[in-house]
Amino acid sequence: MSKESVNVLFVASEIEGFIKTGGLADVAKYLPLALRNLGHRVTLIMPFFRNIAHRDEAQFIDRFSIKTEAGFEKEIGLWQLMLEDICVYCIEQHDYYDRSQPYSEGEYGYPDNGERFAFFNLSVLEAAARLDLDVDIIHCNDWHTALIPYLVKTQYHAHPKLGQAKTVLTIHNAIFQGQFERRQFEMFGDLIAPLVDTLLDGYQCLNMLKAGIRFSDKITAVSPNYANELLTRLGAHGLHEFFQQRHSDLTGILNGCDYKDWNPTTDSMLPAHYSCDDLSGKWQCKEALQNELQLPVNQIPVFGMVCRLTEQKGFYILLPALELFLRHHVQVVIIGTGDSQIAQQLDRLQQRYPDKLRFVNAYSNPLAHLIEAGSDFFLMPSLFEPCGLNQMYSLAYGTIPIIRGVGGLQDTVVDYDQNQDDADGFIFYPPESSELLNLLRRALLAYLEEPEQLSLMRKRAMQREFSWDKAAHQYCDIYTQALN
Repeated sequence: MSKESVNVLFVASEIEGFIKTGGLADVAKYLPLALRNLGHRVTLIMPFFRNIAHRDEAQFIDRFSIKTEAGFEKEIGLWQLMLEDICVYCIEQHDYYDRSQPYSEGEYGYPDNGERFAFFNLSVLEAAARLDLDVDIIHCNDWHTALIPYLVKTQYHAHPKLGQAKTVLTIHNAIFQGQFERRQFEMFGDLIAPLVDTLLDGYQCLNMLKAGIRFSDKITAVSPNYANELLTRLGAHGLHEFFQQRHSDLTGILNGCDYKDWNPTTDSMLPAHYSCDDLSGKWQCKEALQNELQLPVNQIPVFGMVCRLTEQKGFYILLPALELFLRHHVQVVIIGTGDSQIAQQLDRLQQRYPDKLRFVNAYSNPLAHLIEAGSDFFLMPSLFEPCGLNQMYSLAYGTIPIIRGVGGLQDTVVDYDQNQDDADGFIFYPPESSELLNLLRRALLAYLEEPEQLSLMRKRAMQREFSWDKAAHQYCDIYTQALN
């Protein structure tokens, strides 16, 4: 089977190039392309959100009603876009997907997200049946698609094509589980009764991710270390017992990195290009970064950070450490949006250290590229990080990552103090500000006293490669196991 072409229906709530809120969108673009390059037949399907890019290029395919035995009925439209030569089907349903954002209004999720995405799961299978797609594997991603394995094994078990399909569920971030009260799933009637949990005071709810863990044929996590963490109470955010029960079907596969967009030798967003053989352009990028953010232009070390402002990203470890670290002769640059309280603390800190800290409460892709290129070090003190992409970008740009040893960060960075001959970054483990502060000072000391070693680390980092081709081969092995 591994040598044969497999028909993959890849289901995701977002796809890079069309709509993106996080790393899931990158996987949903680059993994299907890599699978296609290996000779597999891939079809993508996603909601037809209002603000999807290239919406005006979509081709209308069909319009039909979905009815359930519980008396539920809604009409959907089926549209088609293209990702290179891969067909991307889009589910249109105005009540559910014609909104300003995919998942939330501001910081708060839509109150009917359970119903919205339960309907999307049902619509995917109805659309696949109506299109008469040949499907060997249905590849689901996160809670938004996690009811599909259960529906395949129940409502569609007798379907001549879908009933024979095997399901794979990829966990991108298990903290988001899609837990909603039972009434949001009334479209299924009694079909979902086996999935319902009764909590305190008789409150009934359904955890969509848990359903996917229980009923998918295979489960993957977005890095090997994250797969191990999912077997623990802390790492699985309470779902550890269910992952433990499926331990033999759980595999960690490290995400790849898109080097077409993130390559310092060709990056069109940089003022100068450079390579591991000639780093002179990197110092021009550093000067440009300092000028762009109106920081003093000099050769003191710059520590960069690009991320959402959330607790997950380690800000409550970082902020107390910065209070002390900014007393040194350093510059710190942080851009991102999110938690308003974190933003306020960064603003106050910036006012105290106007020549050392620059915080930009926004997201700018050109500025993100300039920070990756112009910084000397890149900060990722995450509480948890299933895979992470910025540490891969940092390595490619010769910007030394300073990370907490969790999830995919630990799978991609080699610590200087543990393996100096192969090191490309600095790692700390206990989630404590004092530990991070010690490591920041360790990196600063290396910058001042070990410039030759740091130069070797940069060149070594730039030679690392995390390819989607390798990841695709590993997913093909999972598909083969599921089909056999």
